[in-house]
Amino acid sequence: MSDVTLYHWEPNANSGKPMLALMEKGVKFESQYLDMLNFDQHKPDYLAVNPQGTIPAMTHGDNVLVESTAIMEYVDEAFPGPSLMPADPRDRLRIRWWMKFMDQWLGPSFSMFGWKYFVGPAARQKGEAELEAAINRIPLPERQIAWRKAVYGLFSDEEMAESGRRIGVGIKMLEAELVKRDWLASDQYSLADINGFNLAYALPLSQPHLSNDELTPNIMRWLRKIYARQAVKDCWALGRTDMVKRVEILEQDYIPPKPESEGIAKGIGDKENLAR
Repeated sequence: MSDVTLYHWEPNANSGKPMLALMEKGVKFESQYLDMLNFDQHKPDYLAVNPQGTIPAMTHGDNVLVESTAIMEYVDEAFPGPSLMPADPRDRLRIRWWMKFMDQWLGPSFSMFGWKYFVGPAARQKGEAELEAAINRIPLPERQIAWRKAVYGLFSDEEMAESGRRIGVGIKMLEAELVKRDWLASDQYSLADINGFNLAYALPLSQPHLSNDELTPNIMRWLRKIYARQAVKDCWALGRTDMVKRVEILEQDYIPPKPESEGIAKGIGDKENLAR
């Protein structure tokens, strides 16, 4: 039995980051799938592991680790296997800069669209009493607020517009950076690429008017190159919902520009294309 256990949801966004880091390093781990839409992360068994009720979390022997980016760095330093951080301190600085940018600035904007168009509608399939009981069990008050806003569609037009603006800015920044090298922050595949892929893999599906082979050829090259890695295939094989089908858009050789209306509505709103 492995002495590493990873508690995760689908292999994208925060859960996908440590999942993919472990697989790139060749670390065997026990997978504990938590159904976020069933509020598994707020049930007693998991709260005994992570009292904050956030996912992912990882145990390594007696150590309990939380926060996805910190877990990735721990995995890279604690286990043998290919290094996911280069030796050059300038490269390491760029990697950490990009990870912070994605975690604190760009990621939350992606997440808001996902909460509005997928998490909220999916959660509303439960009865109101069941929903309120589940939300009231959430340990962190700020997460209760976020869930209520998602479940009851309370994100304002201003919030959505600002998230859309940030996504547009972030796409332009990624495209400009990827002109400089094959990988995001250094000349070798790194934690920055793992972090970025798990946020940006579905850009041509959810934002086809902003990210496609005409407007962002370097982003598309980068995403396809990561998607071709065996560790990525193995990671996405752990998904249990139709969400995992979204990554298959990267199998297309050419993705043309499309109107905005064919992105968010189809890439996130339709249940056949479950969003983040």
